[in-house]
Amino acid sequence: MNIMDILQGQLSDDMVGQLSEYIGAEPQQTAQAANGVFATLLGGLANNASSEGGLSALGAALDRDHDGSMLDDLAGMVGGMLMNGGGDNRATNGMGILGHILGDRQEAAAEQIGQSSGLSASQVMKLLPVLAPIVMSVLGKTKNSGGLDLGSLAGVLMGSAQQAQQQPGMGDLLGNVLGSVLGGQQPQQQQQQQSSGGGNLLGTLLGGLFGKR
Repeated sequence: MNIMDILQGQLSDDMVGQLSEYIGAEPQQTAQAANGVFATLLGGLANNASSEGGLSALGAALDRDHDGSMLDDLAGMVGGMLMNGGGDNRATNGMGILGHILGDRQEAAAEQIGQSSGLSASQVMKLLPVLAPIVMSVLGKTKNSGGLDLGSLAGVLMGSAQQAQQQPGMGDLLGNVLGSVLGGQQPQQQQQQQSSGGGNLLGTLLGGLFGKR
């Protein structure tokens, strides 16, 4: 089960166009940045799920606020968020979701994603709170439809984050983003592993994180 593939499938051409107009970018750049956002949030969620407390909190949040029902009218949800400047409940409160997943590392993530996609950090910062509820909703729907317990959910998160780095252009991005956002290694160590492929850093980070459980 690859959450990254499911997330990418949620973004129709019309929605990418809508988001592009919202942030003032070309659709191709917006789509690339969205992929970076999705992968980064999956990595952040995998990090959170590496502790029993974090995993329990994630499971509780999914059960309480993110059952996946908003995916039935995703275009309407996104349109409402763009019009109102954010969600008006916990399911669509993108800034609140980002606070739980990335904490104070949101700008660091936006800078790395922007460098990869050709967008400014400020443009990516506008995308993050719109896309974060989609990630949580897809994850909640996957948990419910698959009958996943918390251990299985953690495995799905880790596997999806690792699979994301296999996509063209994503390995180095994820190495940079996860290295800076999750603080897994020192810059010199990051550079050494990125020189042999960003996926190595991703595997080391997530492997180390899940090794704590």
